Amino acid sequence: MGDFYASKDFRGWNKALERFRLQAKSEYRIRLEASIDVARLLLYHGLPFRGHGESEASTNQSYFLGFLRWHGDKHPDVEKVILEKAPQNDTLTCPIIQKDIVNACEKETLKVIIEDLNGDHFGILVDESKDISHNRTNGSCFEKEIYSLLSDHSLSPSKIRGQGYDGVSNMKGEINGLKTLIMKDSSSAYYSHCFAHQLQLTLVVIAKKHLEVEEFFDHVTNVLNVVGGSFKRRDLLRHHQAENLKQLLESGEAYTEQGLHQERGLQRPGDTRWGSHFKTLDNFLVIFSFIVHVFEVIEIEGSTPSDRNQAEYLLTKVKTILDVESVGHVK
Repeated sequence: MGDFYASKDFRGWNKALERFRLQAKSEYRIRLEASIDVARLLLYHGLPFRGHGESEASTNQSYFLGFLRWHGDKHPDVEKVILEKAPQNDTLTCPIIQKDIVNACEKETLKVIIEDLNGDHFGILVDESKDISHNRTNGSCFEKEIYSLLSDHSLSPSKIRGQGYDGVSNMKGEINGLKTLIMKDSSSAYYSHCFAHQLQLTLVVIAKKHLEVEEFFDHVTNVLNVVGGSFKRRDLLRHHQAENLKQLLESGEAYTEQGLHQERGLQRPGDTRWGSHFKTLDNFLVIFSFIVHVFEVIEIEGSTPSDRNQAEYLLTKVKTILDVESVGHVK
């Protein structure tokens, strides 16, 4: 009789565990589908996933968390199992999960494009950027990656009938540029300069007809070249930013939250990049006091008289042009 009751209790526990497992599986699927829906919406509209505030209590959340909460508000069955109501080790909202969803969307999109292509001729558009070490890629690297991608999808380079890039040398160079390397294998892969880049180049040329504008950007570019000319100077800039942020946090003038206080870099304006001049100036103004600090160090500790004189000259010119003599001493 004891064995009978023990067996009955065991079957009861099994049923309870199975119900719990099915419920957990259902809630997991709801959370996953909600995260996928939000990711697809952001991708469709070309919106960033992350923002200035990543915590759930933030009033300036990222688009991903903000839209996910909005999605839950509209669907009670979703709202009951997402964000703070989800198991904290299974929220399906971390950056790694977001990237996995994006990668899956990318593969499905490529699959549809390849099926629609159906073995026909095609064109390629490629853009380039510097990596974190500030080293640019070269034409042969791009060629290798392009051919690898084509091979993965059973596409032949001989089917390329058009190629479009920006105007930098590693793309359109006559000897080792990507354009030339591609045309060696497919002579019908005609090159066309990116039209948006042409418009930007026209705008830049017209703007620089004004000598004051050209002089201003020349000095800004020279300043960025000097500060970014060595790892030691870039490290000094980062260190000064970190020290300043530490002081602000200790004084209560700033607060910590994931996504806040991102490091500002030394982005140079690119004549073929929409908005790059604005971003350059925005970063330049924000970190100007730190740039001043680096130049003050160079003026004293520069390895050659030329370095010290250049630092003094450029700093004076930029302060005069911007009319911000006091910025270098303001946080």
